[in-house]
Amino acid sequence: MSYQGKKLINDPKDVVTEFIEGLVETYPGLQYLDGFPQIKVVLRADVSSTTNDKVAVISGGGSGHEPAQSGYVGAGMLTAAICGDVFTSPHVTSILAGIRAVTGPKGCLLIVTNYTGDRLNFGLAAEQAKSEGYKVEMVIVGDDCALPPRRGVAGRRGLAGTILVNKVAGAAADAGLSLADVAAEAKCASEMVGTMGVALSVCTLPGHVTSDRLGPGLMELGLGIHGEPGAAVADLQPVDVVVSHVLKQILSTETQYVPITRGSRVVLMINGLGATPIMELMIAARKAVPQLQLEYGLAVDRVYTGSFMTSLDMAGFSITVMKADPEILQRLDAPTKAPYWPVAAEGDRPPAKIPVPVPPSSSSRNNEAFTQPQELNEQGCILEAAIQAAANEIINIRDKLNEWDSKVGDGDCGTTMYKGATAVLEDMKKCYPLNDAAETVNEIGASIRRVMGGTSGILYDIFCKAAYTSLKGSPVVTSEQWVSALEASIAAISKYGGASAGYRTMLDALIPALTVLKEKLDAGNDPLTSFLLSSEAAMNGAESTKDMHAQAGRSTYVAADLQALVPDPGAMAAAAWYRAAALAVKDKLQPSQS
Repeated sequence: MSYQGKKLINDPKDVVTEFIEGLVETYPGLQYLDGFPQIKVVLRADVSSTTNDKVAVISGGGSGHEPAQSGYVGAGMLTAAICGDVFTSPHVTSILAGIRAVTGPKGCLLIVTNYTGDRLNFGLAAEQAKSEGYKVEMVIVGDDCALPPRRGVAGRRGLAGTILVNKVAGAAADAGLSLADVAAEAKCASEMVGTMGVALSVCTLPGHVTSDRLGPGLMELGLGIHGEPGAAVADLQPVDVVVSHVLKQILSTETQYVPITRGSRVVLMINGLGATPIMELMIAARKAVPQLQLEYGLAVDRVYTGSFMTSLDMAGFSITVMKADPEILQRLDAPTKAPYWPVAAEGDRPPAKIPVPVPPSSSSRNNEAFTQPQELNEQGCILEAAIQAAANEIINIRDKLNEWDSKVGDGDCGTTMYKGATAVLEDMKKCYPLNDAAETVNEIGASIRRVMGGTSGILYDIFCKAAYTSLKGSPVVTSEQWVSALEASIAAISKYGGASAGYRTMLDALIPALTVLKEKLDAGNDPLTSFLLSSEAAMNGAESTKDMHAQAGRSTYVAADLQALVPDPGAMAAAAWYRAAALAVKDKLQPSQS
């Protein structure tokens, strides 16, 4: 039966902020940003953007996995950690604050676990930071070896192997390497590591009822770190049997998740999930090491046993195996002051800590408020007409989008897009600098960010931010520059959202539009004709999603026969506003033919 989980806490809503307060009181080398508790960023107390002459290494994600990631902030490891609420990705605002606080001229590397919310929020923050002039690279870690080979965009989850990647990257940065080299070492490390978890209990979220999903005498194999069900449920077995099963899965020659073969050198991590005694973790380690050596013919060069990435109070452990070479071992052995690598707290605790101020945005506009120009130039008039038509078309098809989405999603696509469209129309009257195309696109992203929730809001914000970065600095935007901006936006959505052509998303409207637009311009067609033909391609691409099986978003979980009844609502929305904008431009440039 279900029951209320016992917790030594105050208000469940305050657990993350109170954890951070305790953490920085315990370790003199850690600090948090002003703006706390809305902005939950833990950073090195000895580093700022003005003093940091090395690559900043930043990680983060939802809380509840302590000591990950804030416990790994320190010289030789992370420069900052961004904390979300329990099992919730941190907001873009917090991620940006962390980037601005610790990133110097050498740039920063974001290490992100492979979950959709983390990829999108860190991705949007990366694009915003780039538009402000920061050098930013991102490495996504997916070390899960429990699930079948990748299907769709979800891919392998990020688990405890992320901690080893953090250490490699932090040591490389501390050695003074360039951003490109630090990112390359982190990416290489991420491709060498595999993890699988086993649970004896379900974790309890603060203030929630404990699930009775896992009864007595059972264990779950191949679980994630957010309390989601495992890949399989089995009768509880002796730990030696469990360890053998997990190692067989990680080192499977069929899936080949890790490039480890007989004779390889490896690092082993036995990671407690929150409620597993050290005694039990050591019992697992004593089985894993000789089995790796004798059965698999591997040289075990390092063994780390403890709780490195937990799932609140879950009983169980995960095993991580990483292929090692002398360079990786050097990075793992490099000194660090990160408190949970682990090292003891060092130095006298000061009587009080003054929060580090949140640095302002370094974008060119800073806090400047735009207003609509009193007189629009030709480009401004065309842009105004296109934006107005695109937004109105979304408003007109709201109910249709909701109807489609009710069959393949959660039924709110039209409502969500409607919120963005109405905000764009309202803000355009007041603050869009329509004579400046780049800044106008940036402001559209700001309008969308303010009112549109969910994945679609983040994706459209990423779309606008990437286009802005591509267009900025061009007083008059040419058709070729618009093509480059659209190409950059599509690339950014694909990079951070994980989708591509054929995945039944908005990209199935935008990619055909881009393809035709480039083809027609290259063939010598005039820009207007090319734009109109590309908008037809967008509509055709959106309609073709009826024949696609979703590989991204909530539709992934809907049966294929139901998906075939309607086109993807996100793709239809993208095609609709794109087509409306093209027709509006035609009306502006050829009014007599309309």
